[in-house]
Amino acid sequence: MKINLKDRTPQLIAVIGVLAIGIAILIGFLLNKSSQMSQMQEQFTIDKQELEDEYEAISLQYEGFKFSVQNDSLLYKLENEQAKVLRLQEELRMTKASDQAEIKRLKDELATLRKILRSYVQQIDSLNRLNEQLRAENQQITDRYQKTTQTLRQVSQEKEQLSEKVSLAAQLVATNISVKAVNDRGKEQSRLSRSTQFVVSFTLARNITAEPGERTIFVRLMPPDGSVLSKSQSNTFPYENSEILYSMKRTVEYGGEEIPVSMYWDIEEFLMPGTYKADIFADGHHIGSFSFSMKD
Repeated sequence: MKINLKDRTPQLIAVIGVLAIGIAILIGFLLNKSSQMSQMQEQFTIDKQELEDEYEAISLQYEGFKFSVQNDSLLYKLENEQAKVLRLQEELRMTKASDQAEIKRLKDELATLRKILRSYVQQIDSLNRLNEQLRAENQQITDRYQKTTQTLRQVSQEKEQLSEKVSLAAQLVATNISVKAVNDRGKEQSRLSRSTQFVVSFTLARNITAEPGERTIFVRLMPPDGSVLSKSQSNTFPYENSEILYSMKRTVEYGGEEIPVSMYWDIEEFLMPGTYKADIFADGHHIGSFSFSMKD
C-alpha cells in the first residue's frame, strides 16, 4: 500500500508544533529554575555574611570587657567565652553558604552565646553598681577622715596656742629696773673714772601662774661697743638654741609674789663712755632690759 506524503503533511506539522511548544515550555521552566537557584544562592551568601557580622559584634563586645572589668575571676570566664566565639567564627568562615544544616547549627550557637553574653552583662552591671557604691562609701570615709584630721589638727593647734599662752603667762617679768654706778662708799656716780661698781636692781613681778621654786637670774652688761662684760668666757647660759655670755647670775627663791633683786658688777677693766645696756634673763626668756649712759 502506497503512503501519500501529501496527505500526512498536516499531521507532521501538528506534531512538530507540539514538540516546539513542549521544548519552549521546558526551556522556560529550566531558566526559571536556574534563576530561583541563583537567587537562593545569593540569599544564602547574604545570610552567612549577616551571621558573620553578628559573631564579630559579640567578639568585639567581649574584647571591650577586658578594659572595663577589674574582677580577675570574671575576666577569666569572659576570655574563655571570647575564645569560643572565635572558634565558631572560624567554623563559620570555613562553612559554605549553601550548607544550610551547618549554618542553622551556627545560628543556634549564636543564640546561646547571646544568652550567655546577657548574663555576663548583668554581672558586670551589678559589679559596676557595687563598685560605685564602694567608691561612694570610700569617699565618705575619706571625707570623714580628712575632717577628723583637720579637727585634730585644729585642736592640736589650739592646744599648742593655749600652751604657749600658759607658758607666756607663767613667765617672770622684771620691773622697776635701774642700773647705777657707785664708788667705794656706795655713792652714785656719773663718771666711769670715779666708779668702782655697777649695781643692777629690779623687781620680779607677782605672778601666781608661775611655778614656785628656785630661779637663776642672768644679767648681761653691754658697753657701747656691743661686747658683753664677763669675768670668764665659760660664763654662758642657754638661750634660743645657743649658749651666750652673761655678766652676773644669782639664784633666788620665787613663790609667786613680788621679790626685789640686786646684782653687782665690780669694774676691773677699762670702760669707754657712752650708752650701756643691761639685759635680764630667767628660765630661758628675756624678761627685761635697761639702758643708761656713763661719762669718762
